[in-house]
Amino acid sequence: MKIKAAIVGATGIAGQQVLAALDAHPTFEIAALAASERSAGKTFADALTDAESGIRRWYVAGCEPPAAALALPVQDAAALNLDGIGVVFAAVESEAARELEPLYARHVPTISTARPYRMEPDVPLVIPGANMEHLAILAEQRRSRGWKGFLATLPNCTATGLAVTLKALDDSFGVEAAMVTTMQGISGAGRDLAALDIVENIIPYIPREEERVTIETRKILGAMKGGAIAELPIRVSATCTRASVLNGHTEAVAVSLKRSATPEAVSEAFRNFGREFTALKLPNSPAHMITVHHDPMRPQPRLDRDAERGMTTSVGRIRADEVLSNGIKFILVTHNAAMGAGRGAVLLAEYMRHTGYLG
Repeated sequence: MKIKAAIVGATGIAGQQVLAALDAHPTFEIAALAASERSAGKTFADALTDAESGIRRWYVAGCEPPAAALALPVQDAAALNLDGIGVVFAAVESEAARELEPLYARHVPTISTARPYRMEPDVPLVIPGANMEHLAILAEQRRSRGWKGFLATLPNCTATGLAVTLKALDDSFGVEAAMVTTMQGISGAGRDLAALDIVENIIPYIPREEERVTIETRKILGAMKGGAIAELPIRVSATCTRASVLNGHTEAVAVSLKRSATPEAVSEAFRNFGREFTALKLPNSPAHMITVHHDPMRPQPRLDRDAERGMTTSVGRIRADEVLSNGIKFILVTHNAAMGAGRGAVLLAEYMRHTGYLG
């Protein structure tokens, strides 16, 4: 029997990615949808469609909304009926998440793409294939909070590709410090970024983004010690900008390693990373956690963001850095709305089902 899933924030970008990843899924069934009061009471089809113009606001490229979802009623997120629900995918804005997620997690396993609880000591901040051992903290979370369910979170989408590549390097060579400059896709700002602000432009500041990348990366790369997550004490310097690209975050990364490594050895570490995870062949898993390009013109967001359904991190221009100690630098591209949000949340649920966290 399939596990019944509720998607909260179903009309938003991340929620739509969850729905696309769940369409005809072998393990999960789309059973309930929720959103803001503005959409509550409508069918999902009506909530997506402007009544006057007939325009459908569906933002997942390459597919249509799941037929199983279109006729479902959209519930008020604050009054979501959890009867029979086996997992909640919470893909809502941060302020709403702060209030709503504990309501769900108290009763039902909940996977969140939002910020408020990521840095709580008993909440795992997980990238599928990178730090799955952090899920062990859920036992303490349930015990201390008295919850029947639990809350697991995905990181900021900007931290996803960075942390995946740093994890590969730390496992092989150790990482002392990292510097990153990002050129982030428009969709990471939701649908509210003023069009004329971004056309033919780069916005040099994204509020609170650099701080999130710094603190979340340390937690993601940390280790389980004594029943808690001990952050990796590395220095991270981030400059985050918004570029005139619809989807995909491009990041220029320079890393100081503990042990020197050639670009060829770094390439090999990237190619080999996560093979145990990808060998599980979960429905939304990439075939490769990291895809390495040798063409100096790659990766590019337009060419590489959708590789392996947006679930692989594409890396290229791997070369020595002459400023940092044992320095290596490279370019990466990751799909912020797929692996970095909705589809990544479903992949996490697939792994949790595989390992018994979801019954």
